[in-house]
Amino acid sequence: MDHTQLGSTGLKVSVAGLGGGGSSRIGLGKGRTDREAAALVRAAFDRGVTFFDTAMAYGTEPAVGLALQDLPRDEVVVCTKSQVTTDGRMLSADEIRANLDASLRTLGVGRVDVYLLHAVRPEHYEHALALREALSRERDAGKIGHLGITETGPFDPGHEMLQRATQDPAWEVVMLAFHMMHQSARETVLPQTMANGIGTLLMFAVRAIFSRPERLREAMRELADAGEVPSELAALDEPLAFLVDEHGAESVIDAAYRYVRHEPGVDVVLFGTGEIAHLESNIASILRPPLPEAATARLRSLFAHLAGAGLDLPTGR
Repeated sequence: MDHTQLGSTGLKVSVAGLGGGGSSRIGLGKGRTDREAAALVRAAFDRGVTFFDTAMAYGTEPAVGLALQDLPRDEVVVCTKSQVTTDGRMLSADEIRANLDASLRTLGVGRVDVYLLHAVRPEHYEHALALREALSRERDAGKIGHLGITETGPFDPGHEMLQRATQDPAWEVVMLAFHMMHQSARETVLPQTMANGIGTLLMFAVRAIFSRPERLREAMRELADAGEVPSELAALDEPLAFLVDEHGAESVIDAAYRYVRHEPGVDVVLFGTGEIAHLESNIASILRPPLPEAATARLRSLFAHLAGAGLDLPTGR
């Protein structure tokens, strides 16, 4: 496993991070039990993964907590999150502190390494700043290692919230959406995270648009109809086959992970899975060398202007 520093936090982390969200939810989305999901977390650790991401909203904190009982706590970095709204209203400072305490109990830990305000929309950013003040006191009390914030890709494809947040170094970690057909963070977010030493967690590297061929074909047709991509792409059964046929990727999914992994400014690439074989395949792709320059240049030429392609909400939740 390759490791890196998570921004300026001082945390050494694996470049591949196991995500507890998405449609798979470490197997829970496929009907697995908490104990089976915990076994998958332990299997990821055995294969070198040391960064584990979960959230109150995902329902995977119990499984991660079970896994942590058998893992050396000082060798793993645990990240969890709380949303800033519930039932259409803003959470209070007391409620956000209560959510933190509930997550700590569920995870079975006294301290979480990274705590994020979850899926913050642009219109809720000022409230997130107020909640950060409350959580800063919890950090001073030793319950939190580092504070951060995540965007909501499907509802903020232009990264409006993170364009504000990444100008503020008090946010130590951010989670952002970036993939082969949604590259806008390269210009709008990543320069600021690098300049301010903010750690980055990369989500949406692979979602349905790359894992389900029919979803990719549908997206290409929609984009071609809107004049956003060449019409010949929409006519192909495998619009991104050139990544495999011409540039040596193992698959479109392999290309997708390699593309984001080697983007300047990306620290941890999060991946979701519910199966051991899929776990191993994802890790292998994240650890492979960059795509050839000709491949990345073509992807930029075709898709760099897009914003929001493939940012589908998870299914099954």
